[in-house]
Amino acid sequence: MSAHLGHQPLTGIRIIEIDGLGPVPYACRLLHGLGADVLRITRPTAGPLEGVGRALTVGRPTRTVDLKTDDGRREVFDLLHKADVIVEGLRPGAMERLGLGPREVQRRFPRVVYARMTGWGQDGPLAQRAGHDITYAALAGVLHLAGSPEQPHPPANLLADFGGGSTFLVIGILAALLERERTGAGQVVDAAMVDGAVSLSTMLHGLAAQGMWSAQRGTNLLDGGAPFYSTYRCSDGGFVAVGALEPQFYRAMIEGLGLAESFAAEGISQEDLTSWPRMRAAFVEVFATRTRDEWAEVFVDTDACVAPVLTLQESTKHPHLQARGVFTEQGGAVLPRVAPRFSGPDSIDLPRP
Repeated sequence: MSAHLGHQPLTGIRIIEIDGLGPVPYACRLLHGLGADVLRITRPTAGPLEGVGRALTVGRPTRTVDLKTDDGRREVFDLLHKADVIVEGLRPGAMERLGLGPREVQRRFPRVVYARMTGWGQDGPLAQRAGHDITYAALAGVLHLAGSPEQPHPPANLLADFGGGSTFLVIGILAALLERERTGAGQVVDAAMVDGAVSLSTMLHGLAAQGMWSAQRGTNLLDGGAPFYSTYRCSDGGFVAVGALEPQFYRAMIEGLGLAESFAAEGISQEDLTSWPRMRAAFVEVFATRTRDEWAEVFVDTDACVAPVLTLQESTKHPHLQARGVFTEQGGAVLPRVAPRFSGPDSIDLPRP
């Protein structure tokens, strides 16, 4: 059974998106890409879409509505007659002050799912405080995981905004729609970026509880502490990523580097932490003898888990991603298609009576 890009399982679902920044439009982009009919409501004072906004909102129709007026509120309520979901990302209490909070909406439309996205959540001491991905990730404990041993560095705004925010907002909306099929009632989805960012670190909390994760950055198995799970500079200044965790993958990597015999002779072992400094030094030296793309060619047909570190632009041209149709041109830019993809009901072979 093969998956394809055309099937859209959310076809027929109608969503009202109250325009906001970052995580809300990205979540609605995902829902729209999965087939939902999404209408964006923008403020009369909203500026032109440039850069970030255009990439996240391309392809969805927009209507300008002044939510601070009676006419604007009536217009939103009229739209909600045929809607399944309303999504908003304003500060807690803002929609209530506009007369468009969940109590007002669900009193009139009890089947509507009211989905809310904030940084800190709808309640708690920080609920009314401003923030950004970096501050939500910092409080969640996940920013501490990223960066060099000397200093944490944010991986752009992927941790809290989109990983902890948009992803969990979409999960909440889909779960609420599924439950509505059973109960006939909508509900309020409270998605907070700090909550989602914390949730993403569940495995690491478990490792830490077992004494298997150190608070010292760069000393753990998955944060660059292990020489066989790290990045290395090549002769042209590019980098390769190494993720040879399992013994068979590690063997394939050191064989590809031509280090298998010397490591055996010197007693350098994957399991022996005392040999890791010598292992890392050998990796640094050997990877520096060829370009990034030369090493990519060496390992392309192996299970060594070695890959070139591509730029955003380079990734759009990689043969694997092109073969899967991961990118598409939209709104004058090459953008990622919505994931995941679905087989569609017609591709399932059902038993015949």
